[in-house]
Amino acid sequence: MIDDSLTAYQNEQLRKTPDRFHRYMYDRLAWESRMFGLVGPRGVGKSTLLLQHLAASPDRERSLYISADTMYLTTHTLVELADTFVKYGGVRLYIDEVHKYKNWSRELKQIYDTHESLKVVFTGSSILDIIEGEADLSRRAPVYHIQGLSFREYLALFHQIDLPVYSLEQILKHEETAVLDKVEHPLFYFKQYLQTGYYPFSNEPDFALRIEQIVRQTIESDIAQYADLKASTARKLIQLLGVISGIAPMKPNADSLSHEIGVSKNNIPDYLVYLEKAGMIGQLRDNTGGLRGLGKVEKVYIDNPTLMTVLAYGNPDTGNLRETFFYNQMRVNNNVLSSRVSDFAIGDYTFEVGGKKKGNKQIENVANGIVVKDDIEYGFLNVIPLWALGLNY
Repeated sequence: MIDDSLTAYQNEQLRKTPDRFHRYMYDRLAWESRMFGLVGPRGVGKSTLLLQHLAASPDRERSLYISADTMYLTTHTLVELADTFVKYGGVRLYIDEVHKYKNWSRELKQIYDTHESLKVVFTGSSILDIIEGEADLSRRAPVYHIQGLSFREYLALFHQIDLPVYSLEQILKHEETAVLDKVEHPLFYFKQYLQTGYYPFSNEPDFALRIEQIVRQTIESDIAQYADLKASTARKLIQLLGVISGIAPMKPNADSLSHEIGVSKNNIPDYLVYLEKAGMIGQLRDNTGGLRGLGKVEKVYIDNPTLMTVLAYGNPDTGNLRETFFYNQMRVNNNVLSSRVSDFAIGDYTFEVGGKKKGNKQIENVANGIVVKDDIEYGFLNVIPLWALGLNY
């Protein structure tokens, strides 16, 4: 039999799970596949997503949700749990924060190979641990990535304003103006979103303190565990993030950054990759790599506008915040690259991001040049409002 403490924990978590709003990844996940993983930064709603699916599943009575740091797994293995669960008719196993279990990848592989009828979903707050698992799960379990709330999702979750997703092409044709029937003044909500709206818990007390805790846990626990870092090195990463937050977006300079935090310049590229994969920063690349995400790094950003606002103690640079929002929102569905003549390039389009007074001068001789303006409600010709890009996912 399944331990009563596990089913009690599951029922308590289900009782607290909201059911009105689903994250954008909910309908993208291959729920009927035998095994897959969902990874992303801490605090973006992975646990809630799993519980929502369990609650709505026709197999609910034959499903089990556990957290990998449960006391039960200190005296039992995941393999033992799966064996017992299947023996008593279990068909769906949801494992949250699987990276907290030491041999997770090896045992998931064994579960996959042993129980063909069992569907397994696992999540991990640390992207690093999930990707670098000891056993080769790539052929068995695809890994999906999720990021924080889009502006569209923020409106749905916190203001009960439900809007459709608009593709980049639709936004460039100004089709998003149809949503102004539902949200007359998007700029009012947009400014709130930039400050706190990226995380689903933004309406909770001590929001900024919780963000700071997430940063420390991500660096001191997730990254440190993956990279086998000493406590002193983890502190250097926190210091590095602080330096970046004061000057991002920035052209990465290993000499300058190494001098700032007192480490070898040879370590800086690895440190930036750790912070990027863990959802603390974003690195904008050019197209020299041939594959998405493999080009030369041209700029380093704080990962999202809310994190940037918190790290800047509520007073981020407005221009930098606009660029951060553009890169953060558009990278989910688009291959965003650096532009040689302006801010960003996506496919055949070149984007210049600025305030409502931003002109066309920098891209006037560029084919398919687009001006993205903040502080405007409507777009026209090759000008689109910045807030509209938050409807892309």
